[in-house]
Amino acid sequence: MQGQHWAALFAAALLHCIEDSHAASVFRCVGADGHVTFTRHGCASDQEQYLQDTRNHTPSSGKAIPLATPGRRTATTSASNGELIIVGQQDDGCGNLLSSSERRQAIIRKDVRRGMSRSDVESSLGKPDRVTASNGQERYHYREKRKGGNSRQVSFDEAGCVKK
Repeated sequence: MQGQHWAALFAAALLHCIEDSHAASVFRCVGADGHVTFTRHGCASDQEQYLQDTRNHTPSSGKAIPLATPGRRTATTSASNGELIIVGQQDDGCGNLLSSSERRQAIIRKDVRRGMSRSDVESSLGKPDRVTASNGQERYHYREKRKGGNSRQVSFDEAGCVKK
C-alpha cells in the first residue's frame, strides 16, 4: 500500500513538471532610450531587466485575457497646437504626397504623378530609353516604339522623386 502511495506521488510530481515545462524564461530589457527588447538570454548591463510572464493560458483556465485595450487610438493630438500626430506612418522619401492606393492606380494606368519615386515610374512605364542628369537632377526619356510615336520626359528632384 505504501509503495502505491509513493508511486502516485511520483506520477503527480512528473505531471506537475510537464505542465510547467511550456513556460520559458523570457526577459524584457529596457534601454536608457526606452527601447524594449525581449530575449531568453538576459539583458545587457546598461539595460533594466524584468522577468516576463510567458505562460500561455488555455481557454477556460480562468478570467478572460483581453487582446487589446478598447478605445485605444493610433493617432493623437498634440495639446499645445492641435496638430495631428500619426503613429507608424511610413515615410516614402517623397513627402507622402500619394497614398498607397493612389500610387497603385497610377502605376496600373501607366500614369506618372508628382511624388512618385524612380522605381514607381519604372513600374509604370518600364525602363527608360535614355537617362540624363543635370545639376543633380535626373530625367528619364521614353520614346513610343511605333513610328512617329510621342516622346515623354520624367524629371526627378535631388531625392529621386517626380517633380511635376
